[in-house]
Amino acid sequence: MDHPLLTRIAASDGALPFALLRREGSPDVEVLTGEVVDVDALADIPLDGRPVLSAVPFRQVRERGFAAHDDGAPLRCLVVTESERMPLDAVLELLPDAPAHVDAQGFDVPDEEYAEIVRRVIADEIGRGEGSNFVIKRSFVGHTDAPTVPALLSWFRALLTDESGAYWTFAVGLDDLRMVGATPERHLSVQGDVAMMNPISGTYRHPADGPTHAGALGFLADVKESEELFMVVDEEMKMMSAVCPEGGRILGPYLKQMSRLSHTEYLLEGRTSLDLREALRLTMFAPTVTGSPMQNACAVIARHEPKPRGYYAGVLAFFETSPSGYSLDAPILIRTAYLEDGGRLTVPAGATLVRHSTPEGEVAETHAKASGVLAALGLLPRQASAAALDLNAQPGVADALAARNERLASFWVRPQATDASAAALAGRTALVVDNEDQFTTMLAHQLRHLGLEVRIAPWAEVDSVGDHDLVVFGPGPGDPRDLSDRRIARLRALMLERLRAGAPLLAVCLSHQVLAELAGYELAPLPAPRQGVRLEVDVFGEPAAIGFYNTFGARAPRSLSRSERRETIRPEVELEASVDPDGVVTALRGPGVASIQGHLESVLSSDGYATLLRLVEHALVPAPARV
Repeated sequence: MDHPLLTRIAASDGALPFALLRREGSPDVEVLTGEVVDVDALADIPLDGRPVLSAVPFRQVRERGFAAHDDGAPLRCLVVTESERMPLDAVLELLPDAPAHVDAQGFDVPDEEYAEIVRRVIADEIGRGEGSNFVIKRSFVGHTDAPTVPALLSWFRALLTDESGAYWTFAVGLDDLRMVGATPERHLSVQGDVAMMNPISGTYRHPADGPTHAGALGFLADVKESEELFMVVDEEMKMMSAVCPEGGRILGPYLKQMSRLSHTEYLLEGRTSLDLREALRLTMFAPTVTGSPMQNACAVIARHEPKPRGYYAGVLAFFETSPSGYSLDAPILIRTAYLEDGGRLTVPAGATLVRHSTPEGEVAETHAKASGVLAALGLLPRQASAAALDLNAQPGVADALAARNERLASFWVRPQATDASAAALAGRTALVVDNEDQFTTMLAHQLRHLGLEVRIAPWAEVDSVGDHDLVVFGPGPGDPRDLSDRRIARLRALMLERLRAGAPLLAVCLSHQVLAELAGYELAPLPAPRQGVRLEVDVFGEPAAIGFYNTFGARAPRSLSRSERRETIRPEVELEASVDPDGVVTALRGPGVASIQGHLESVLSSDGYATLLRLVEHALVPAPARV
């Protein structure tokens, strides 16, 4: 059978733009060529009826107002003018048999230096309330003298034959953007009106002689690994709640086995009517390669990564055409090698840093995540994926995966029906103040299911909080005691305005801490951060399983000076507290006031929705205004 396009690509000197794609579940390889177009923003991607493959660099996250080092990496599009599909066997026959030679130079950030970065992030970021998890990357560097196109095709062939479990295996040559990889992770796909995301986290590093049954079960029982996955599910559910008006549902979990490591994953599903480019913008970029909360994670990355990210953690976005319009398939750009002019080769890899992380473990994780691509480059011994033990077929694996859902909120796992209590709250309005944590999108979604008409507004855009039936002061990163932080100072001022008016309010996490401080409670760092932790707590006499993401906590009230009393809520208002066995205030309530330290909207909060209803109903009984 003749395959003229791939033959032309293989014979070219790099001037012919191309992309070769092998997608999960397909027996074929797609071969694409066309016109290369660079655009400034996602909205400028030219969807004029032709398929488009877009390489979206990490710097594009600035479209969301988030921090990123600007390395000038272009948002590059291949507007497809010619394509063919080929059976895998036919492709392998046309590609070079042996990987092009690469001279290894090692990681650009040495092991000892990366371990120190891990220590600093855990102590200075997670330990100070800046977030629950952060992904910090470094890059393995090598050099090749091989011609560009044969080199890319040879490495692509090695990934096709040796790697397993990839969502996409690909080779791309678009002018000076040249990359080859086998990414395990879908970021976002949209078919018709069905949107799906695929958070993957938790890593079982296979032993040198292959994975074992006992090793897999030990990995699935590891608290650090399961909490790491739940954190990124929470973060991607925030995105789903922004993209899908009816929110998203959680499917899974699953075990994704690759040649040298295995991951746990969920699928998230919802319905959207957004322009595909806007849906992609609202989900830049996956927490599995950035961290959470997203906005602060980008700031942490900018502080701790010495070099820009290029395309690492961005996406390849394939906008395909059909009689009904465009669809989108966008995997995350990880497990990828980049070939620069002059033969320099880089393989970025990142580790997810959480409160349980150890520097040694995260150093090892970056080595493991780079290993599949390094093997394809000929820098590590190749492994035949077919010879590995099938972990999903082993006894106990399916049960261990299913047991994880016992801790999740049914609101996000089952179809979401309209709540029977919605009629009682219908017509009431709520303003949700976003303090730079998109948990507010999930919180707003639950409030809408309670019957409220909800608007979300960033803290900096809220001039007054007097015109709604309920104001929900949301969570956010940072030290609640730091009044030099404009966000904290503004939150305090808005909360005082609402309290002094005797108007109903609900405060969550960071805002709960600010409320507690106004009421005279001491705020202090916890002995150990509760980031991504599910706890059984008492909320005013009702037991509740709730997810927590806090580094600070409120403790017993202190005595206040006369001048301090003037800055607190009305002295005549008494707040009742629920206090956990460690002396940390879980919740507060008073006339027209309710607050909670945990995240009722989290997927970890199996009793969150019912607790939210109780607190909202309490808060909506207004307090008398101050005279």
